[in-house]
Amino acid sequence: QLQASGGGLVQAGGSLRLACVPSTRTISDYDMAWFRQAPGKERQFLAASRRGGRGTYHADSVRGRFTISRDGAKNTLYLQMNSLEPEDTAVYYCAATTKGLITSSIRILGAYDFWGQGTLVTVSS
Repeated sequence: QLQASGGGLVQAGGSLRLACVPSTRTISDYDMAWFRQAPGKERQFLAASRRGGRGTYHADSVRGRFTISRDGAKNTLYLQMNSLEPEDTAVYYCAATTKGLITSSIRILGAYDFWGQGTLVTVSS
């Protein structure tokens, strides 16, 4: 349902932009989010974008460095990541739901029905 791309190897201080494209519907049908999972750790919420311009949300841990956005014309969700640190090394996942999310649920994994396959980001020191 979701195809994520854009991961790779980058040096500390560098930038990457991740992309996520739904395969069967348009992004206007979804509330969407980015999560990541580092080895041996739980999947962590990073940012969310609610459809129809209802707002974006960023985890405190990445606010100011990561920015979520969506481009309807390209049917793509993005995560711009700047000032990357070795601690950002993880598999990054996009997620989506057709249900309208309330603010209190946007950080919850179970609130999302569809997940991408993940894209690996490795930040070297």
